[in-house]
Amino acid sequence: MFYLPRLFVYHCSAKPGSEMYATFTIMEYRLLKYIMNPSIIAVFALGILLIFINGFSTLGGWFHLKLVLVLALAGMHGLLSVQQKNFANNRNNKSATYFRVINEIPPVLMAIIVILAVVKPF
Repeated sequence: MFYLPRLFVYHCSAKPGSEMYATFTIMEYRLLKYIMNPSIIAVFALGILLIFINGFSTLGGWFHLKLVLVLALAGMHGLLSVQQKNFANNRNNKSATYFRVINEIPPVLMAIIVILAVVKPF
């Protein structure tokens, strides 16, 4: 999630049909298929296991907020998946600036999620 938007920034500067464009398409596909998709599956599997072991109501308000943020991160994963398919089909209509902004969202969400899990403020 940290790297895919950065690849999109560079991909925007590549000319469709060029070798560089094809290389970015392959890199993005592999990153999504072999790293990001298994990771999001593990996040949900382990989250469900945590809820099953501890019970949803006993986890506290911090967990509920964390769950909302994880769902937002999953939405970000979906958005990045769509963008990867758009690049693969030469249909990207977003700018490099858009991807630079999008690149900042996952680290911020993950930092808040980790802080909530460690500090458990409420």
